[in-house]
Amino acid sequence: MSFTSRRSILKSAVAATAIAVVGVSSGLAAEPVHLGVSIPAATHSFMGGINYWANQAKKDLESKHKDLKITIRTAANAVEQANQLQDLSTVNKINALVVFPFESAALTRPVANVKGKGAYVTVVDRGLTDTSAQDAYVAGDNTAFGKIPAEYIAKKLNGKGNVVALRGIPTTLDTERMDAFSGVFKAYPDIKLLDAKFANWNRDDAFKVTQDFLTRFKEIDAFWAADDDMAFGALRAIDQAGRKDIKVLFGGAGAKDMVKVILDGSDPRIQANVSYSPKFIYDAITLTAEARLKGEKLPATTIIPSVLIDKSNAKDFYYPDSPF
Repeated sequence: MSFTSRRSILKSAVAATAIAVVGVSSGLAAEPVHLGVSIPAATHSFMGGINYWANQAKKDLESKHKDLKITIRTAANAVEQANQLQDLSTVNKINALVVFPFESAALTRPVANVKGKGAYVTVVDRGLTDTSAQDAYVAGDNTAFGKIPAEYIAKKLNGKGNVVALRGIPTTLDTERMDAFSGVFKAYPDIKLLDAKFANWNRDDAFKVTQDFLTRFKEIDAFWAADDDMAFGALRAIDQAGRKDIKVLFGGAGAKDMVKVILDGSDPRIQANVSYSPKFIYDAITLTAEARLKGEKLPATTIIPSVLIDKSNAKDFYYPDSPF
C-alpha cells in the first residue's frame, strides 16, 4: 500500500516526539523495563482497535527488546481498572505505565498512586483531572475532532438549521470535543444546537438517545455523533423512524465501515468524517517503552492531528482488514 495521508500524519507526530525525547533525558541509568498497559475492554469497535494495537505493540516490542516486559490488562469499568492498576503496581511490580483511563475523574487517584510508587506514567487519550498524576500525555487532537464536524455542518446547512449531538462519556476529552463543536456555532446565530446527550460511545445507547431526539424534535437538519459506533446507532434509529429531514450525519474516528460509505457514496447524509486512529495506543506504548529503556522521558504532551476525511482522501483512511 502506498504511503498514505493517515500514516504520514501519525508518523510525523511520532517522529517529532521521538526527536524531542533525546532532549529530555532524565539522567537515569537504563534498566529493564516492566511496562504495564491498562486499557478499557473491547466493548465497541474503537476499543477493539485499541486492544488490537496494544497487543501488536507488545508483540513487536518484546521481540525487539530483551530487557522489556509488557503486561496488558483490560477493564470493563472504572472500578475494575482501578483494581487492576493497584495489582499492576503491587503484584506485577511495574516500573512504567501506559494507561487509557476508563473515566477521567474516577481513575485520577488510582493512577496517581501508581506514579507515587515510582512508576513512570503515560496517560493516553482520556486525560486525568489532575495532570500531576502523569508524566506524559499522548492523544489525538480532540479540539479539531469537535471543530471539524461543526465547521462542515455549518457549511452544508448554509449557516442555518437544527443540530443535535451524541456525546461519549464524561471525560476531559469529551468536554474538549463538545466545547470545540458548540463553540463553532457562536459564529452562526441561525444554527440551533437543540440538545447534546451522552450515549457512551455505544451503538445501542446511541439508538435509544436518537429515538428520544426524534420524538422530541420534529425538525432536525444534522446529527453529530462523537464516535462512528454512535453514528451507526443513530442511523438505524433515523431509518427506522423514516425521518427524511436529516441532511447530514457526521460521525468520528474513521471507522472502516464509515469510510467505506464515504468511498462508495452510498448515503448522501454521510459524506465526511474526522480522523482519530486507535493506533495512537501503539505509538504511546512504543514511545514510552523505548524512552524508559534509555532512561529518558517523553515530552509532557504529544498530540496526533485530526483531519477531515471526505471523498477526496477517504482511500487513504480505509483499512478493510483492521478491527476498526
